[in-house]
Amino acid sequence: MKLKPEKLKSDQAQPVLDLSQLDAGIRTRIEDAVLHLFSEREFHRVGFGEIASTANVSLQTIYKYYGSKEALLYSCLETWLGMLALRMVDHLQGIETYQDKLRKVFWVVLDFFDRNPKVAQLMMSSVYLNTWGRNRTFRQPELMGVLMHTLADGRAQGILTDEVDEKVLLDYFMGVMERLVHMHIMRGRTEPLANDANVLFKMVWRAIAKPGQE
Repeated sequence: MKLKPEKLKSDQAQPVLDLSQLDAGIRTRIEDAVLHLFSEREFHRVGFGEIASTANVSLQTIYKYYGSKEALLYSCLETWLGMLALRMVDHLQGIETYQDKLRKVFWVVLDFFDRNPKVAQLMMSSVYLNTWGRNRTFRQPELMGVLMHTLADGRAQGILTDEVDEKVLLDYFMGVMERLVHMHIMRGRTEPLANDANVLFKMVWRAIAKPGQE
């Protein structure tokens, strides 16, 4: 699906949403409705009115706080990925060796989507990368900050390959996990993907670590 040009806003034209005055219970109902509807159907097949009805809130409330369907979707996505970032930071506490630290990052991502498969389904069915990339929420500073810091630490210690830019290393690492999660869901697998995290991580590790780093 291609959005109409007038719906593609520049980063400068996108106001930062202020949800501080939105009741926490109402916000949760809205986010639950977004997750339910957009994980089942493509973006253009879900209407604003249907979101309001499913969340049991007025259409006026959603317009007031979010402004557009795109802003609503990306705001909710920011919330869920923010939860992933918090889990990642929490799980990294107390881990000393670098390989174990990166393995834990890998496991946390797989485990998060095992526990939240609808978030992955939503990202597959309703998030259009070229459009999301124009939105400020695409940067995900908390989540990407943790990942980039972890990879940079590995480079600084001489453990990870320095043959490519750190951003390419991030793309490679994230790309493998994203593909694993998406195909796990599309194939209808029911066992947790995180159960295979160790063997899957070893495959990635051999690709990004310098020779001799076991």
